[in-house]
Amino acid sequence: MATNNNNNTIPVIDLHDFPNELPKLIAACEEWGCFRLLNFQQLLPATLMSDMKTVVKSLFELPVDIKRRNVHVISGSGYRAPSESPLYEGLGLYDMSCRADVETFCSQLDASTHQREIIVRYAEAAHELLLAVVGKLAHGLAVKSENLGFEKWPCQFRINNYHFTPESVGSHGVHTHTDSGFLTVLQDDECVGGLEVMAKSGEFIAVDPWPGTLFVNLGDVATVWSNGRFCSVKHRVQCKEARVRVSIASFLLGPRGTLEPPPELVDNDHPPVYVPTTYEEYRKLRMSTNLHAGEALELLYTSNYSQK
Repeated sequence: MATNNNNNTIPVIDLHDFPNELPKLIAACEEWGCFRLLNFQQLLPATLMSDMKTVVKSLFELPVDIKRRNVHVISGSGYRAPSESPLYEGLGLYDMSCRADVETFCSQLDASTHQREIIVRYAEAAHELLLAVVGKLAHGLAVKSENLGFEKWPCQFRINNYHFTPESVGSHGVHTHTDSGFLTVLQDDECVGGLEVMAKSGEFIAVDPWPGTLFVNLGDVATVWSNGRFCSVKHRVQCKEARVRVSIASFLLGPRGTLEPPPELVDNDHPPVYVPTTYEEYRKLRMSTNLHAGEALELLYTSNYSQK
């Protein structure tokens, strides 16, 4: 059962109050794997968020034959029709940090000049925000982020449309899972709830609508990168009322090369927890094993290999 959340249960991080917030930020990533973000509007203005939400709604109103032009680059990066999951429809692109990818996405969906301008601006702003947050995570762990190349990591973009009906109330919009990448920034629906995260107790906590904030969560790559210090939060979407729910998610995925902790996080007292891998190898591991809620991380334990 989900509990009612007063928006104070899940940690709240003020982007304006750094470095004072660093200890709180690291604690949130270690204990929860997620947090609410305040005062980010200098990077992602409220007007741009509102304009993007309008564009997103119009894109989902397009004819199905146009939406199907939004093809996958990797699994989950293109159009997903309601026929695959009756309550959910999605559109997306693989790397919103790549201007050509964003332009292709716009062209696939016959975006107008105005829509294209909004999408391009949003992609740039959301990418900058992701880099700002992950830079602070690195700072909080005393890692020199300028040597990590976060700006070169692919950054997936996904817009979500949930068709909640009276008959679907109480059912799953999206089943329990963790994100495979490093960091997710979610512009959630301002009016319609449904997102829930799992606390360490195993209890699901409702992430209620909170206008003017963003929801940020860590994925499995963050756990590997941090040498096990950060946790990837399990979450799901529940249908709680018969309304349409729209959200916009930006994902910093992982390095194009080897995924392993930076040297600052590995020493005699903190030996490597996971074997080196790549984001692509790990993504395929999750898919081939059908382990989508963080369990695939256990297959990478160094202890599994040292015993062989």
